[in-house]
Amino acid sequence: MATIVIPFRPNGKRRLSPAGRGLAQAMLADVLAACEPVARTVIAGAEGGQGPAVQAALAELEGPVAIVNADLPCAQPEDVERLLAETPPFGLALVEAADGTTNALALSSPDVFQPLYGPGSAERFRAAAPSRTLAIENLADDVDTPDDLARLGGRLGPSTRAALAP
Repeated sequence: MATIVIPFRPNGKRRLSPAGRGLAQAMLADVLAACEPVARTVIAGAEGGQGPAVQAALAELEGPVAIVNADLPCAQPEDVERLLAETPPFGLALVEAADGTTNALALSSPDVFQPLYGPGSAERFRAAAPSRTLAIENLADDVDTPDDLARLGGRLGPSTRAALAP
């Protein structure tokens, strides 16, 4: 059975200030709503960095796993299901952000993971194991700036929309 890991840093998204912390919690709620119907979901506290946090969470797991970032408030259960379903044997599937970072991964097993996050990470993940790059719009569209929130508009999940309401 698959498990989903969501790396989350409560003090993240400072670029979204002044609503940054509350908005980060709202986006996490929307990502949880997309993941929990699909598989057991755990949150990895990313205080020591995303790579180490994910690695620590994976150390406790077996079987297929998806890693879905907490700043994907457009995510839907069918997006996460597709990510898991299209994972190659002994490899990984990934969804790349527009800036070349990695928004979502699915691993055939936790031992496929290497902590390769950061600028240009999608290319490093692709080189690390047999891989498949997926074009899943709701997982590719992350929120890093207020402009991202405006661009995604009506596709944002209900918790994120509520956090933005006046």
